[in-house]
Amino acid sequence: MNKPPYPHPLIAREGWPFLAGIVLISILVSFWSGAASIPFWLLSIFVLQFFRDPPRLAPEGELNVLSPADGRIVAVEEVRDTYANRDALKISVFMNVFNVHSNRAPVAGAVQSVNYFAGQFFNASLDKASLENERNAIVMLTSQGHVVTAVQVAGLVAKRILCYTKPGDSLYAGQRYGFIRFGSRVDVYLPPGSRPRVAIGDKVQATSTVLAELPGLPNNPNE
Repeated sequence: MNKPPYPHPLIAREGWPFLAGIVLISILVSFWSGAASIPFWLLSIFVLQFFRDPPRLAPEGELNVLSPADGRIVAVEEVRDTYANRDALKISVFMNVFNVHSNRAPVAGAVQSVNYFAGQFFNASLDKASLENERNAIVMLTSQGHVVTAVQVAGLVAKRILCYTKPGDSLYAGQRYGFIRFGSRVDVYLPPGSRPRVAIGDKVQATSTVLAELPGLPNNPNE
C-alpha cells in the first residue's frame, strides 16, 4: 500500500471554529452549573467526531478507483454522466452525520473542469439528489486516458460544499480535495467497462476502499 503525504491535521480545519466555539461555551457553562454543561460537552464530542479527518492508506493499483468518502453504497448503476457528456457507471456513497466528511480524489489525474450547481436539499440517500440537489462536480483525466467524474452532493442538512481544487491541478489518488458539512453524498462516474468492487449497502472508507477497477488502457490493442 502507498501512503501519500498528508498535510492536514487529524481534525479537519473546517471544524476548528465550530469546535473552539462549543468548547468555549461548555467551559463557561461549567463555571455556572456542572449539570447544565453536560449537553454542551456532549455536543462538543459530536462536533469533534464529525470533523475528524484521519489519514488513510491507499491500496496499490493504477486502475483502482478509491472511495472519495466514508459511508454506505446507495447506487451502482449505468447512467448518463451529464458533466462529461458520456455513458458511465455511477457509484454513490452516502454519508450520515457520523461519517468522516473529508472528500478524497478517487483516482490520480489532472482536473479538467470544476462546476458548481445550485439546487435543493433533499435527503442525500435518494436517487433524485444526484441531479436536483446542490452539488459540485470535478472531471478528471487519468494518465491512462480514463475520464472520472466525482460529484459532491449536499444533503438534507448539508448547507456547505467546499472544494479546493481547480482546472489544471493534478491530484494523487486519495488526496484531500474538499469537505461537505453535515450529511451528504459523493457520486463517482466511471467509464463503461469499469468493474465494480462494491455492492449496494456496503460500508466504505475514503481512500482505503476500492470502489471499482477501471477498464484496460484505452490505447491497448489487446483490450
